[in-house]
Amino acid sequence: MEASTVYYTDFRCPVGTSLTDKLRRVCIAAGIKNIDMEGKFVAIKMHFGELGNLAYLRPNYAKVVADLCKEQGGMPFLTDCNTLYPGSRKNALEHLTCAQLNGFWPMTTGCQVIIADGLRGTDEVEVPVPNGEYCKTAKIGRAIMDADVFISLTHFKGHESTGFGGAIKNIGMGCGSRAGKMEQHASGHPAVQEDLCRGCHRCAKECGSDAISYNEKNKAVINQDKCKGCGRCIGACNFDAIYALCDSANEMLDRKMAEYAAAVCAGRPCFHISLVQDISPNCDCHGENDVPIVPNVGMFASFDPVALDQACIDAVLAQPKMPNSVIGSGEACQCEDHFKAAHPDTDWEAALIHSEKIGLGSREYELVKI
Repeated sequence: MEASTVYYTDFRCPVGTSLTDKLRRVCIAAGIKNIDMEGKFVAIKMHFGELGNLAYLRPNYAKVVADLCKEQGGMPFLTDCNTLYPGSRKNALEHLTCAQLNGFWPMTTGCQVIIADGLRGTDEVEVPVPNGEYCKTAKIGRAIMDADVFISLTHFKGHESTGFGGAIKNIGMGCGSRAGKMEQHASGHPAVQEDLCRGCHRCAKECGSDAISYNEKNKAVINQDKCKGCGRCIGACNFDAIYALCDSANEMLDRKMAEYAAAVCAGRPCFHISLVQDISPNCDCHGENDVPIVPNVGMFASFDPVALDQACIDAVLAQPKMPNSVIGSGEACQCEDHFKAAHPDTDWEAALIHSEKIGLGSREYELVKI
């Protein structure tokens, strides 16, 4: 596979230049204005941050991308899918409230926010996976697949399960409906925390597999043989009593995530942006963010999400460790690979290897500095 081009600019701002100006310039240089957006819906996929986390991308950056789309006649919207775990983004109402509290609403971003998989995370489209080995189809939030153009706007960081969270994770895991996240994370088997169950029977009404019954204490019980792993019961429970059993190995998670990303991107114009700043060791899904593991690096953009992730990784690995971070304070292993140092049980390369194998993009790239 031929090398892809990745465009980059650092965070230095001489007097009279702003970071939003620089983001606009790097996106234009990378070719965002070459995409035909006239009269088309444009999904801008990003992470709105869990409440309590302050490492997520500011809404100012989202506005730059939305404004560029509108200049080209596009109809942009910011989007994400509901989470698989309890938190402030597990249904569309709480997710929208979280996004607004973190600054994402039309007055700050210049466009609407749509939760792609609906109120309870069940509004999905089953999409073929090109060259899929582990997933022949992917369950993607409907609003994302209804869009004509897809843009990923990613906060590049570490991740406790995949080693790093970049464009591939933002797309693959982030665009999965609740059932899609189940398929990637958990191989499809939820379980019940009996002490939290209120016996309301809502989960059984939502179950399409007749897999939920109730014991003598009127607590839900899931028959794992009947369960098809759709995740509807998780969205149905308002008391966080049902959760996903995470039984997929990290490397398998990485490969499934790559296949989901391929399904999202196939057959339509796509563009990818990553901001390598506030590089926390863990995902923005956490209700907190630790000290960044390395200094801020810059902004990257490309039509190739694999090359983009590889360029961001290489840039992070070239940085010195932050002395007061988890990898620079002696708390973690002293591995020279910053991602491995933060999370020794992860294999960040697995997603990139598999992404290249199935044709999502190339790990070879040419870096052009703006």
